[in-house]
Amino acid sequence: MANILIDTDIFERKEYFLNVPYTNIEFENVVELIDSVHGYEKFFYIVTPNVDHAVRLRDNEALRDVYRGAWLSLCDSKPISWMARALFLRLYLVTGSDLTSRLFHETIREGDHVVLIAPYEEVGLKMAKRFPHIEFRCHVPPPDVINNPDAMAECVDFAATGRPDFVFIAIGSPQSELIAHQLSKEPGANGVCICCGASLEFITDLKKRAPVGMQRFGFEWLYRLMSDPRRLWRRYVFAVPPLISMFAAEALRRAKMASSPVGIKSAFSRRLKKI
Repeated sequence: MANILIDTDIFERKEYFLNVPYTNIEFENVVELIDSVHGYEKFFYIVTPNVDHAVRLRDNEALRDVYRGAWLSLCDSKPISWMARALFLRLYLVTGSDLTSRLFHETIREGDHVVLIAPYEEVGLKMAKRFPHIEFRCHVPPPDVINNPDAMAECVDFAATGRPDFVFIAIGSPQSELIAHQLSKEPGANGVCICCGASLEFITDLKKRAPVGMQRFGFEWLYRLMSDPRRLWRRYVFAVPPLISMFAAEALRRAKMASSPVGIKSAFSRRLKKI
């Protein structure tokens, strides 16, 4: 499967849900795929869309192209996974935080060159202290980097230099994804690039992640809201109405597909395969 997903066929394998493209494969297969391209003279970028991303993409076709262009686009939202299940779609949950932690503890090897685009300098210092066997280079862009074209270009140039094995962009969305997409157009870009949100801060204990129980039952978003209500309450509250509208549109779209001749034929073919 790894060799299949490395080439252009991966773009045909994305599952669209709420008009967001997802590479619908399990966590262990994702780790296996990343390990299989370790050392390739090629650039691969990974995005991890959640509810906030899905709502942002709704009316932004240009940004949706950034997610379409990703090597892997992984579902980082238990609520979205639940909504998919309600419409009889199994959408595998692969959170950026779990994936980043796994890569640093098991996949990234001694002497690997890792670039960090970090929100502040302490992240890079603590990562270097925690993983002394890894060669780190860290760049901290200025605040509001997304509205600063020169600062965005500096991030791209920094990550494209030195042919790193891995690039972790941890400065929030959509600026992380835009940088990764621009990197994919650079001749010198190399390695596996992950837009990883607050994952590095979780690894270094600069931020606390939700308890495992809250993660398991899909309440990690609530923990984040309680941890930083002043910053997050508007984002979460204003995401609800469009998310409901998007879910209704998705349900209608899938109902129409299921009742169409193509949908009936597809369902019949799947049933035959199970026999």
